[in-house]
Amino acid sequence: MLIQLTIRNYALIRHLEIKPSAHLNVITGETGAGKSIMLGAISLLLGNRADTKVLWDDSEKCITEGVFDISSYLLKDLFESENLDYELQTVIRREISPNGKSRAFINDTPVTLEVMKKIGSRLMDVHSQHETLELGSRLFQLQLIDTFAANQKLRTEYALLWKVFNRAKTEYAALVSEADTLNQEADFVRFQLDELVKVNPGENEQEELESQLKIIEHAEDIKTRFNHALALLNGSEVSLVSLLTEVRSQMNPIANYAPAYEQLFRRLESARIELEDILGEIEREEGRVEFDPRRSEEIKERLSLIYQLFQKHRSKSIRELLVIQESLQLKADKTSNLDSSLADAKSMLEKATAELDKQANEIKKSREKVFTPLCNQIIALLKGLGIPEARLMIENQPVPPGPTGSDSIEILFSANKGVVPRAIAQVASGGEFSRLMFCVKYVMAEKTSLPTLILDEIDNGVSGEIAIQLGAMMKEMARRHQLITISHLPQIAAKGDTHYFVYKDNSSTKTITHVRKLDENERVEEIAKMIGGAKPSTLALENARELMEG
Repeated sequence: MLIQLTIRNYALIRHLEIKPSAHLNVITGETGAGKSIMLGAISLLLGNRADTKVLWDDSEKCITEGVFDISSYLLKDLFESENLDYELQTVIRREISPNGKSRAFINDTPVTLEVMKKIGSRLMDVHSQHETLELGSRLFQLQLIDTFAANQKLRTEYALLWKVFNRAKTEYAALVSEADTLNQEADFVRFQLDELVKVNPGENEQEELESQLKIIEHAEDIKTRFNHALALLNGSEVSLVSLLTEVRSQMNPIANYAPAYEQLFRRLESARIELEDILGEIEREEGRVEFDPRRSEEIKERLSLIYQLFQKHRSKSIRELLVIQESLQLKADKTSNLDSSLADAKSMLEKATAELDKQANEIKKSREKVFTPLCNQIIALLKGLGIPEARLMIENQPVPPGPTGSDSIEILFSANKGVVPRAIAQVASGGEFSRLMFCVKYVMAEKTSLPTLILDEIDNGVSGEIAIQLGAMMKEMARRHQLITISHLPQIAAKGDTHYFVYKDNSSTKTITHVRKLDENERVEEIAKMIGGAKPSTLALENARELMEG
């Protein structure tokens, strides 16, 4: 419920602050005093757009702020889904700067107008006699019936099944589409895979073959150079090995004269051993080199196959070919298991469809069960509010299962005798519609926790006993839910738990709208004025007290 409302610098309002009662709050005042201006400011908290024309002082920003107790609204999941801090006492604030920039905040976190609208609509429900869209909405009518039928558990279970059904449907459709593609590509995929498997390239094979081919093609040059190197190393009396051996023999006798000499001798010995090892390795490599035309052709043919695969698959390495081969193998395996996968997916979809249909049928039965009692209750309330010939009926056309079930609900209404009930938006006048909407809210209030309900002069067109009955219904409804009603009827004003009076102050250079909470004596005076005019008589004062005590 709304704990505190603050409005600054909006239209004719310089500063306004009210702390409504948890029950029935009545706002009265002369026509044009600014009652509807308050609604305009409140609408900012519902995400409605505004411009700088709303500023009372165009050099300062406009601020509208509402503090709400949301402990009974079950909104934690919604707050978390929007990445908002969930606070049992939530603050919604809207700012309009002089340059026209609008900013919205929920618990001091900046939000978009869309998020503010989503959250605000769960905290406040503003209804005026001109508002016909909500009750004419099929979705709202369905919500009314589900609320009356206490279908929350059924709807929650259905919502889960709807998700399962949609996932199964999407997966099956995707698999069918993929199956068509795989079947069309199957022969080509198998051909490409068989080709790669047949060639079976090794990961480092290309580099090894290219190296072998270079050795074969340059065998004569390689052997010549190896033999010349061997001759230089150990082929004559002045070879490197013999020279190094001579140097070693010269250093050996003096090696123990000094640590430095010993270190030099050891390094020479190490060089001799390394040189002899190099010599042996060259001899072995030279022995392996031979010109083999047959092997050369084999290598060239093998490399040609690999290069062809590179070109065909637009790859640059055997590693890339192996990745492609793995991908083709997966496709081939999937194609091989396609019938089984399709059968499993189809079975899951059929199971999900059957469970969804069963749950939709349960909801349908629950809804249709309350059609008559719901209509009867609303008709009885409407008769008490001065529409004695009211008729209400509910049509339900079966439709394929959707997010809310397999029902297409349409509430039909007639306010006059002999007139066939038709869709609500087509037949109800402003006053009739307001009373119908109030009766709907009254019925819903008995079944669920409603947001703060703000009623803008929905009592237009009623008077006398009907006004008394309307006031009594508001009083009863406000025992369980917070109501704020703007009214011009003394019968309504007398039922308020809290009474606010809106008036204009023209004492300065610019008109200002003020709101004052009335005490008991002031309430009697105001209600008496609503009965008998600006200077109420003693009888009007007595009538006011009688209405307040009634």
